[in-house]
Amino acid sequence: MARPWPTSSTRFAGVIGWPVGHSLSPSMHNAGFRALGLDWAYLAFPIAPDDLDSAVRGLAQSGCGGLSVTIPHKQAVIDCCSAVTPAVEAIGACNTLIPDGNGGFTGDNTDAAGFLQALDEAAPVALEGAEVLLIGAGGAARAVAFALAGRGARLRVANRTEEKAAALGEVVPFTPGAIEEAAASAALVVNSTSLGMGSDDLPGGLPVESLGPQTVAYDLVYRTEPTPWLGAAAARGARTVDGVGMLLHQGAIAFRQWTGAEPPIDAMRAGLTAQG
Repeated sequence: MARPWPTSSTRFAGVIGWPVGHSLSPSMHNAGFRALGLDWAYLAFPIAPDDLDSAVRGLAQSGCGGLSVTIPHKQAVIDCCSAVTPAVEAIGACNTLIPDGNGGFTGDNTDAAGFLQALDEAAPVALEGAEVLLIGAGGAARAVAFALAGRGARLRVANRTEEKAAALGEVVPFTPGAIEEAAASAALVVNSTSLGMGSDDLPGGLPVESLGPQTVAYDLVYRTEPTPWLGAAAARGARTVDGVGMLLHQGAIAFRQWTGAEPPIDAMRAGLTAQG
């Protein structure tokens, strides 16, 4: 007879967001736990913004083994942490909570490292002195900007709110013409907005005509099939990187922090694929 699961000793982790039903993280992490035979379970917790502080405190006090943080909580959750890492201080956003041993959580940001690992795996590009166009200036964009600055890239940013763009790099006006012009001279173009998340239509606001074999197009939107923008970029000869790679690698870092075990990358990748 199969052993009942979960049990009273099963540890749990999860992802908090609002909404959070679209998240692929449960499939990824649970596949990793199964591959290593760990008595862990990973759940999705839909938490409204007004309930964030009390929910995080309650999860910490209930013995939660770790949390992923997704939109819209990556900035607000910082105030719920007992301490944060230098990466969170520099980026201003937190995507991972680690038990601090005293009934609270330490906040970390694994997005920056995950972004670079996925780029290096799928489409390596020399970033020192290279021009990069970043579209969007939210929490994920701040992690990307931090990662790219560490590699010595020259960052140009297009965002509807220019003040947010200016905090990350050289401002590109948020118009189709200006974005296409900036993309034409960029070695890497990164979409950090939600454009393309819920549609099979090519979204406006993202460059296409200026892309080519000289370009790497990186879409942080994660779907189990290429986004329409990445499909259009590939059709013009650009190398492409999808958000699933970043999701995988940032999650693997968190997996190691929570469990102390080396993350089974292949199993976690298969979990993401199976979800689709």
